[in-house]
Amino acid sequence: MVKICCIGAGYVGGPTMAVIALKCPSIEVAVVDISKSRIAAWNSDQLPIYEPGLDNVVKQCRGKNLFFSTDVEKHVFEADIVFVSVNTPTKTRGLGAGKAADLTYWESAARMIADVSKSDKIVVEKSTVPVKTAEAIEKILTHNAKGINFQILSNPEFLAEGTAIQDLFNPDRVLIGGRETPGGQKAIQTLKEVYAHWVPEERILTTNLWSAELSKLAANAFLAQRISSVNAMSALCEATGANVKQVSFAVGTDTRIGPKFLNASVGFGGSCFQKDILNLVYICECNGLPEVAEYWKQVIKINDYQKSRFVNRVVSSMFNTVANKKIAILGFAFKKDTGDTRETPAIDVCKGLLGDKARLSIYDPQVTEDQIQRDLWMNKFDWDHPIHLQPTSPTTEKKVSVVWDAYEATKDADGVCILTEWDEFKNLDYQKIYDNMRKPAFVFDGRNIVDMDKLREIGFIVYSIGKPLDPWLKDMPAVA
Repeated sequence: MVKICCIGAGYVGGPTMAVIALKCPSIEVAVVDISKSRIAAWNSDQLPIYEPGLDNVVKQCRGKNLFFSTDVEKHVFEADIVFVSVNTPTKTRGLGAGKAADLTYWESAARMIADVSKSDKIVVEKSTVPVKTAEAIEKILTHNAKGINFQILSNPEFLAEGTAIQDLFNPDRVLIGGRETPGGQKAIQTLKEVYAHWVPEERILTTNLWSAELSKLAANAFLAQRISSVNAMSALCEATGANVKQVSFAVGTDTRIGPKFLNASVGFGGSCFQKDILNLVYICECNGLPEVAEYWKQVIKINDYQKSRFVNRVVSSMFNTVANKKIAILGFAFKKDTGDTRETPAIDVCKGLLGDKARLSIYDPQVTEDQIQRDLWMNKFDWDHPIHLQPTSPTTEKKVSVVWDAYEATKDADGVCILTEWDEFKNLDYQKIYDNMRKPAFVFDGRNIVDMDKLREIGFIVYSIGKPLDPWLKDMPAVA
């Protein structure tokens, strides 16, 4: 029986290995992590991450050919294929701080693999890593190999949170990069045979190592670029009276462009986009390509500008101050159908409002109060953010309450900010919300999900990104 071990039981490792176990019953899959609490959660009825369909997949395989364990060394020792899916955060100090990926966890994993291995292994990069990481990992493994043959493959993930299980069941492509040597090609074929259990062969792409590593960064940069492009247009739409939904629809019907990732919003979030673009920027700078680096840097600057612009719109609309006003925040996750808050635009919007001394009442159906408070007060690296989006002092914690109901969040509020496109926010009883709010009652739709005309009929003053401005807002332009 082929044995697979995955180091790292996070958003990538857990779901990916669960699907491999489901689709390949003849393969034994072990997911290992040093975090006892995380592994305990994977072995419980309450999984550590929320992803539609994941629960069902895990419960079908767990205890049969899918195992979650803290005994990292045992399972690495036994494995034929070792996936490495550890964290690769952006460095916060030292060379490349603010842009380069921190490969501390990757190096540690590689050294441990070399130490415990007694048989040949295929080591697979599953984390998003900088180009040429495989070369560094290869050096660590070969210099500590003790006669054991290691083959390094790059197999980047292209999952979208909220649809990860469907993405794994029916991927656009599976990308496998390896050395152009007989050993490297054999390793590629071995991993290809795993995915071929359910993925059509024409969707399994093979490249050299560096192309696979760069393709992941390039894909995320292109997607983020599309979001920043439509968000830049949304500002112009508001200034001219155009409707960004109509503009993006017209643009998206061009078959050369297509309709995906053209929804204007308060900004992109998630664990990958900003981190990967910063990584790309650093690689460009290191290779003497400052113009290319500056181009990609602008994608993030527009994203920060969009969040800043949203905060400015809220403050200026409400008589240029939100001090001691209750603002309801509907949605804190970076997108619907996930509890993930990494780099969510909600963090910067909330910090911006707190900087103007607002009182926040936050509701998200999948994010815990502990997570929200941690995100708002942790020392997080902020790159090139406007001053009013800088982190606030923990002494303002009393200014934030987290509730478990949208109606409770909006009760006695002066304004409502919709920051995540959860389906339930489209179907709320907005008449009831209006009746229980202070007047004038404002709705700031950061995801373009509400019916502006219906809300205006009720009596709300509505701001929706990139759409013609409410007459009220035309008299109160967003401050610089």
